[in-house]
Amino acid sequence: MTRITPSGREITFGDEEIIVSKTDQKGRITYANDVFLKIAGYRASEVIGQPHSMIRHPDMPRSVFQLLWDTIQRGDEIFAYVVNLAKNGDHYWVFAHVTPTFGPRGDIIGFHSNRRSPDRAAVQRIQPIYEQLLREELRHESKRDGIAAATRELVTMLEKASMTYGEFAFRV
Repeated sequence: MTRITPSGREITFGDEEIIVSKTDQKGRITYANDVFLKIAGYRASEVIGQPHSMIRHPDMPRSVFQLLWDTIQRGDEIFAYVVNLAKNGDHYWVFAHVTPTFGPRGDIIGFHSNRRSPDRAAVQRIQPIYEQLLREELRHESKRDGIAAATRELVTMLEKASMTYGEFAFRV
């Protein structure tokens, strides 16, 4: 996969539009709706089978993804603000609702994400927090150490506010 350089341009999508994708247990895309493809600028053949991280924007803290991944792998749902990277380098913010998909025996067989156009004021409030977490991640030589340190910082922020990330996402 080619590394995409962010353009610095933001694209938006309509309040009535919902970006939908499904992945397997490893995070590889198994389904992407037309809105996903239009906003991200890909054809279905380019995304199916690829890691969902192909649309990860470098300004998005990996620590938030770590929290998201830990939450859904436990079998819980999560809501989160995410900035994604389109194929042409443009970025787009979403308010994501990510849930595990359960098989007939109750085991997790994949994940499902619906993303809506986010509240612009909430994006303005979350950006400095994400910038702080990203700075912490980048302060460390090891990517793993940086993610761990920023995750601790995020958890500490949430504990001080006496809320889960999901509650935070709705109050930001």
